[in-house]
Amino acid sequence: MKSKQTARMEDYLEAIYELQKEEGVARVSSIGRRLQVTMPTVNSAINRLSEKKLVKHDRYGDVELTREGLEIGREVSRRHRVLTLFLSRILGVDEETSRRDACEIEHSLSPKTADRLTSLVEFILDAPRQPEWLRNFDYYYRHGKRPRKCYERFDEEEG
Repeated sequence: MKSKQTARMEDYLEAIYELQKEEGVARVSSIGRRLQVTMPTVNSAINRLSEKKLVKHDRYGDVELTREGLEIGREVSRRHRVLTLFLSRILGVDEETSRRDACEIEHSLSPKTADRLTSLVEFILDAPRQPEWLRNFDYYYRHGKRPRKCYERFDEEEG
């Protein structure tokens, strides 16, 4: 059973997961750089995660996720990636804002909502071409009104 983590602890697990994926190991110094925190702050967080049996860490050694830590880190990373794609590729938010906002939002999504959103994002992005409704939304966002073709279609259905 997964234990409930604070948003900050999830950030650490995600950072460790990503570092292990990218570099093969997660070092305290790398975690600090990624999260832009000091070494004492990282050490304190690692100690708490270790007490919760989410990481293994020997003094001056690499940080390794336990099975439960790996599951949580992978899930947080997945939510972050999907939210970033949703915000940037579907809503058209710039990359930096998308990443920052995704980090804020990811901690409050339930697994059920995250799964649904993931499926929606994959469905939209795997479409052979940009769906018409997405182009229409982009027009609506930029101009503050629906494109004329939206009204024409509505008029045809009413007629």
